[in-house]
Amino acid sequence: MTGIQGKRVGRPSSGKTAARRAQLAESALMTLGELGYARTSLRNIADNSDFSHGVVHYYFRDKTDLIAHGVRHYKTQCATRYDEIIDTATTSAELGHRFLDKLGETLVHDDAMHRLWYDLRNQSQFDEELRRDVLEVNRLLEDMIWRILSRFAELRDQHVLVDRAVAYATFDGLFQQALLAHFNGELTAAADLKRQVVSLLAVLLGSEDDPGTVCK
Repeated sequence: MTGIQGKRVGRPSSGKTAARRAQLAESALMTLGELGYARTSLRNIADNSDFSHGVVHYYFRDKTDLIAHGVRHYKTQCATRYDEIIDTATTSAELGHRFLDKLGETLVHDDAMHRLWYDLRNQSQFDEELRRDVLEVNRLLEDMIWRILSRFAELRDQHVLVDRAVAYATFDGLFQQALLAHFNGELTAAADLKRQVVSLLAVLLGSEDDPGTVCK
Protein backbone atom coordinates (compact mmCIF):
# COMPACT_ATOMS: atom_id res chain seq x y z
CA MET A 1 0.00 0.00 0.00
CA THR A 2 1.22 3.49 -0.68
CA GLY A 3 -0.32 5.22 2.28
CA ILE A 4 -3.01 6.91 0.24
CA GLN A 5 -5.62 5.97 2.83
CA GLY A 6 -6.45 8.96 4.96
CA LYS A 7 -5.63 11.50 2.27
CA ARG A 8 -8.44 13.61 0.91
CA VAL A 9 -9.38 12.52 -2.59
CA GLY A 10 -10.14 15.47 -4.86
CA ARG A 11 -12.31 15.32 -7.93
CA PRO A 12 -10.06 13.89 -10.65
CA SER A 13 -10.20 14.77 -14.32
CA SER A 14 -12.08 12.45 -16.67
CA GLY A 15 -8.81 11.20 -18.14
CA LYS A 16 -7.38 10.50 -14.72
CA THR A 17 -10.60 8.79 -13.69
CA ALA A 18 -10.48 6.47 -16.71
CA ALA A 19 -6.83 5.65 -16.06
CA ARG A 20 -7.47 4.99 -12.38
CA ARG A 21 -10.46 2.78 -13.12
CA ALA A 22 -8.41 0.80 -15.64
CA GLN A 23 -5.62 0.37 -13.07
CA LEU A 24 -8.07 -0.85 -10.47
CA ALA A 25 -9.65 -3.18 -13.03
CA GLU A 26 -6.22 -4.75 -13.66
CA SER A 27 -5.80 -5.31 -9.93
CA ALA A 28 -9.29 -6.76 -9.73
CA LEU A 29 -8.61 -9.21 -12.55
CA MET A 30 -5.39 -10.44 -10.97
CA THR A 31 -7.01 -10.87 -7.58
CA LEU A 32 -10.10 -12.55 -9.02
CA GLY A 33 -7.89 -14.90 -11.03
CA GLU A 34 -6.21 -16.01 -7.83
CA LEU A 35 -9.21 -16.17 -5.48
CA GLY A 36 -12.27 -16.53 -7.70
CA TYR A 37 -15.43 -14.44 -7.71
CA ALA A 38 -17.01 -15.74 -4.51
CA ARG A 39 -13.91 -15.28 -2.34
CA THR A 40 -12.92 -11.83 -3.60
CA SER A 41 -13.98 -8.63 -1.85
CA LEU A 42 -13.23 -4.99 -2.58
CA ARG A 43 -10.81 -5.08 0.33
CA ASN A 44 -8.91 -7.99 -1.27
CA ILE A 45 -8.68 -6.00 -4.49
CA ALA A 46 -7.52 -2.89 -2.63
CA ASP A 47 -4.87 -4.91 -0.81
CA ASN A 48 -3.46 -6.00 -4.17
CA SER A 49 -3.36 -2.46 -5.54
CA ASP A 50 -1.70 0.83 -4.62
CA PHE A 51 -4.97 2.23 -3.34
CA SER A 52 -6.98 2.06 -0.16
CA HIS A 53 -10.34 0.40 0.28
CA GLY A 54 -11.87 3.89 0.45
CA VAL A 55 -10.34 4.94 -2.85
CA VAL A 56 -11.63 1.78 -4.54
CA HIS A 57 -15.10 2.64 -3.24
CA TYR A 58 -14.72 6.15 -4.62
CA TYR A 59 -14.35 4.86 -8.18
CA PHE A 60 -16.72 1.86 -7.99
CA ARG A 61 -19.97 1.56 -6.08
CA ASP A 62 -19.50 -2.15 -5.24
CA LYS A 63 -17.68 -5.33 -6.21
CA THR A 64 -20.01 -6.07 -9.11
CA ASP A 65 -19.46 -2.61 -10.61
CA LEU A 66 -15.69 -3.09 -10.46
CA ILE A 67 -15.83 -6.62 -11.84
CA ALA A 68 -18.11 -5.57 -14.71
CA HIS A 69 -15.56 -2.89 -15.61
CA GLY A 70 -12.84 -5.53 -15.36
CA VAL A 71 -14.73 -7.80 -17.73
CA ARG A 72 -14.97 -4.97 -20.27
CA HIS A 73 -11.25 -4.32 -19.82
CA TYR A 74 -10.50 -8.03 -20.27
CA LYS A 75 -12.41 -8.26 -23.55
CA THR A 76 -10.18 -5.67 -25.23
CA GLN A 77 -7.21 -7.94 -24.56
CA CYS A 78 -8.55 -11.42 -25.21
CA ALA A 79 -10.66 -10.83 -28.30
CA THR A 80 -7.73 -9.63 -30.42
CA ARG A 81 -5.22 -12.23 -29.28
CA TYR A 82 -4.88 -13.88 -32.70
CA ASP A 83 -5.51 -10.91 -34.98
CA GLU A 84 -1.87 -10.37 -35.90
CA ILE A 85 -1.53 -14.04 -36.87
CA ILE A 86 -4.72 -13.95 -38.93
CA ASP A 87 -3.66 -10.78 -40.72
CA THR A 88 -0.11 -11.85 -41.57
CA ALA A 89 -0.23 -15.63 -42.21
CA THR A 90 -0.03 -16.37 -45.92
CA THR A 91 -0.51 -20.16 -45.90
CA SER A 92 -2.69 -22.53 -43.91
CA ALA A 93 0.44 -24.20 -42.56
CA GLU A 94 1.78 -20.92 -41.20
CA LEU A 95 -1.58 -19.98 -39.76
CA GLY A 96 -1.99 -23.41 -38.20
CA HIS A 97 1.41 -23.56 -36.54
CA ARG A 98 1.29 -20.00 -35.21
CA PHE A 99 -2.29 -20.36 -33.99
CA LEU A 100 -1.58 -23.66 -32.22
CA ASP A 101 1.59 -22.29 -30.62
CA LYS A 102 -0.29 -19.25 -29.34
CA LEU A 103 -3.17 -21.41 -28.14
CA GLY A 104 -0.89 -23.66 -26.09
CA GLU A 105 1.03 -20.67 -24.77
CA THR A 106 -2.05 -18.82 -23.55
CA LEU A 107 -3.47 -21.94 -21.92
CA VAL A 108 -0.40 -22.16 -19.69
CA HIS A 109 0.69 -18.55 -19.21
CA ASP A 110 -2.73 -16.90 -18.97
CA ASP A 111 -4.36 -19.71 -17.00
CA ALA A 112 -5.56 -17.49 -14.13
CA MET A 113 -7.35 -15.13 -16.51
CA HIS A 114 -8.99 -18.01 -18.36
CA ARG A 115 -10.11 -19.55 -15.07
CA LEU A 116 -11.54 -16.18 -14.09
CA TRP A 117 -13.44 -15.92 -17.37
CA TYR A 118 -15.20 -19.25 -16.85
CA ASP A 119 -15.92 -18.33 -13.24
CA LEU A 120 -17.50 -15.01 -14.25
CA ARG A 121 -19.44 -16.59 -17.09
CA ASN A 122 -20.99 -19.04 -14.65
CA GLN A 123 -21.62 -16.29 -12.10
CA SER A 124 -23.42 -14.17 -14.71
CA GLN A 125 -26.21 -16.75 -14.76
CA PHE A 126 -27.05 -15.61 -11.22
CA ASP A 127 -25.98 -11.96 -11.41
CA GLU A 128 -27.86 -9.86 -13.94
CA GLU A 129 -25.43 -6.94 -13.56
CA LEU A 130 -22.61 -9.06 -14.96
CA ARG A 131 -24.64 -10.74 -17.66
CA ARG A 132 -24.59 -8.01 -20.32
CA ASP A 133 -20.82 -7.61 -20.22
CA VAL A 134 -20.20 -11.35 -20.10
CA LEU A 135 -22.45 -11.90 -23.10
CA GLU A 136 -20.59 -9.17 -24.97
CA VAL A 137 -17.24 -10.86 -24.25
CA ASN A 138 -18.74 -14.16 -25.34
CA ARG A 139 -19.76 -12.60 -28.68
CA LEU A 140 -16.30 -11.16 -29.16
CA LEU A 141 -14.69 -14.55 -28.50
CA GLU A 142 -17.12 -16.18 -30.90
CA ASP A 143 -16.13 -13.64 -33.55
CA MET A 144 -12.46 -14.32 -32.82
CA ILE A 145 -12.83 -18.05 -33.45
CA TRP A 146 -14.85 -17.37 -36.58
CA ARG A 147 -12.12 -15.10 -37.97
CA ILE A 148 -9.58 -17.87 -37.46
CA LEU A 149 -11.76 -20.50 -39.12
CA SER A 150 -12.69 -18.21 -41.99
CA ARG A 151 -9.04 -17.48 -42.70
CA PHE A 152 -8.21 -21.20 -42.60
CA ALA A 153 -11.01 -21.89 -45.06
CA GLU A 154 -9.88 -19.06 -47.33
CA LEU A 155 -6.27 -20.25 -47.42
CA ARG A 156 -7.34 -23.85 -48.14
CA ASP A 157 -10.10 -22.91 -50.59
CA GLN A 158 -12.65 -24.65 -48.40
CA HIS A 159 -15.77 -23.73 -46.46
CA VAL A 160 -16.56 -23.94 -42.76
CA LEU A 161 -19.31 -26.55 -42.42
CA VAL A 162 -20.96 -25.15 -39.28
CA ASP A 163 -22.15 -21.74 -38.16
CA ARG A 164 -20.13 -19.50 -35.86
CA ALA A 165 -22.05 -20.42 -32.72
CA VAL A 166 -21.36 -24.14 -33.16
CA ALA A 167 -17.73 -23.48 -34.05
CA TYR A 168 -17.19 -21.38 -30.94
CA ALA A 169 -18.97 -23.85 -28.67
CA THR A 170 -16.76 -26.73 -29.81
CA PHE A 171 -13.52 -24.77 -29.49
CA ASP A 172 -14.61 -23.39 -26.13
CA GLY A 173 -15.47 -26.84 -24.83
CA LEU A 174 -12.06 -28.22 -25.77
CA PHE A 175 -10.29 -25.25 -24.24
CA GLN A 176 -12.21 -25.44 -20.97
CA GLN A 177 -11.46 -29.15 -20.63
CA ALA A 178 -7.77 -28.49 -21.34
CA LEU A 179 -7.73 -25.75 -18.71
CA LEU A 180 -9.19 -28.14 -16.16
CA ALA A 181 -6.53 -30.70 -17.05
CA HIS A 182 -3.82 -28.04 -16.75
CA PHE A 183 -4.96 -27.04 -13.27
CA ASN A 184 -5.11 -30.72 -12.36
CA GLY A 185 -1.37 -30.89 -13.05
CA GLU A 186 -1.52 -32.78 -16.34
CA LEU A 187 1.69 -31.80 -18.10
CA THR A 188 0.41 -32.76 -21.54
CA ALA A 189 -2.68 -30.53 -21.35
CA ALA A 190 -1.39 -27.98 -23.88
CA ALA A 191 -0.06 -30.61 -26.29
CA ASP A 192 -3.31 -32.58 -26.05
CA LEU A 193 -5.33 -29.43 -26.74
CA LYS A 194 -3.29 -28.63 -29.85
CA ARG A 195 -3.74 -32.18 -31.15
CA GLN A 196 -7.50 -32.06 -30.52
CA VAL A 197 -7.83 -28.70 -32.26
CA VAL A 198 -6.07 -30.05 -35.35
CA SER A 199 -8.64 -32.86 -35.49
CA LEU A 200 -11.46 -30.40 -34.92
CA LEU A 201 -10.25 -28.15 -37.74
CA ALA A 202 -10.33 -31.11 -40.11
CA VAL A 203 -13.94 -31.83 -39.15
CA LEU A 204 -15.11 -28.21 -39.35
CA LEU A 205 -13.45 -27.69 -42.72
CA GLY A 206 -14.65 -31.01 -44.12
CA SER A 207 -11.14 -32.23 -44.87
CA GLU A 208 -11.01 -35.79 -46.18
CA ASP A 209 -7.28 -35.99 -45.53
CA ASP A 210 -5.60 -37.10 -42.37
CA PRO A 211 -6.36 -34.43 -39.72
CA GLY A 212 -2.68 -33.66 -39.38
CA THR A 213 -2.56 -32.32 -42.94
CA VAL A 214 -4.90 -29.44 -42.09
CA CYS A 215 -1.95 -27.46 -40.75
CA LYS A 216 0.46 -28.57 -43.45
